[in-house]
Amino acid sequence: MTTYIILIVVVAVLLLGVAGTMLLRPRGMHGVRRGRANQLDLSSGPPATVDRDTTTAPADQDQAPGSAQQFTPPQQDARPTLEKPPPSAGRMVRLRARLARSQSGFGSALLGLLSRDRLDDDTWDEVEEVLITADVGVTPARQIVSDLRMKVKVEGTRTPDDVRTMLRSELLAQVATEASRELKTERHEGHPAVVLVVGVNGTGKTTTCGKLARSLVGDGETVLLGAADTFRAAAADQLQTWGERVGAQVVRSDKEGADPASVAFDAVSTGIEQEVDVVLIDTAGRLHTKNDLMDELGKVKRVVEKRTSVDEVLLVLDATTGQNGLRQARVFAEVVDVTGIVLTKLDGTAKGGIVIAVQRELGVPVKLVGLGEGPDDLAPFDPATFVDAILGG
Repeated sequence: MTTYIILIVVVAVLLLGVAGTMLLRPRGMHGVRRGRANQLDLSSGPPATVDRDTTTAPADQDQAPGSAQQFTPPQQDARPTLEKPPPSAGRMVRLRARLARSQSGFGSALLGLLSRDRLDDDTWDEVEEVLITADVGVTPARQIVSDLRMKVKVEGTRTPDDVRTMLRSELLAQVATEASRELKTERHEGHPAVVLVVGVNGTGKTTTCGKLARSLVGDGETVLLGAADTFRAAAADQLQTWGERVGAQVVRSDKEGADPASVAFDAVSTGIEQEVDVVLIDTAGRLHTKNDLMDELGKVKRVVEKRTSVDEVLLVLDATTGQNGLRQARVFAEVVDVTGIVLTKLDGTAKGGIVIAVQRELGVPVKLVGLGEGPDDLAPFDPATFVDAILGG
């Protein structure tokens, strides 16, 4: 009898254990799946933004009850922190030392020649050669030599200070221009100022457009960028990056090779609607020998002018290309009315004389110069600072 009682108790215990396991296991697994679902439902952003590598294990993998609490929702892509660029005022003065390092050879050679005890014809020929080598150009170089010879004859004495003062005065006279160097970016009543940035690829055109946007934002202006260089795949992305850093919207086409004039028109229209201060339009820059590019550039300007006036056409030139840059400038000037020159890479192997040559050739002032690779190395051109940097003073 006792044996039967013990057997019944053992069977009952086993049955209770099995029943308990069946009741507890489904409830625990249901809790994990519901927890996972709740976590996904609460995460922000569309499902496509979920990083699959950060989700929990597949459903067929064993998990302990409650492990869903360890799920971490995928993080959204962080937007770049908005930068606060410095104002444009005083930039060239701050970058003067960098400019002096690259241009002082030109100035030192001239000062050395003019300080000789005897200035004969051979010496003046050397002075002219130094000027031409510095990309001043043949005609301006001869004019400078003629002016200096006259000053030396009239003044007589030539102490080191006299020579420096005389040379500084002559270079300032050659760099000077009657045209205003002021950048026309002030908003008009009812519409923004519009600036077209033109030039061949490789001169730093798109980068200049981005740096100029930074400079204008630093001066307190609101800027919209138009990515009308639709023939170069990376141009719009590059401009987008510049815009995001300073909070400037970029109008671009999702279609590669889209009509540049259409993009420019949309950019200006958006700028008018949003009442921004300035619209900067980056244009295509294929080789200047291709007539279709010149035709397209003229079309962009005409189409924009159907919506509003164009205040500035800035031609970007690589200062290191010297006389080749002047040939490019002539071609662009024939298609659009260039209002200002941007000389990039002036801190490198460029010769400072290109400033004199390009202004004389086009009758257009140098308004901006690129003095480095940094985002804030684009500066308004200041003749006195430029000449002093050449002379190392």
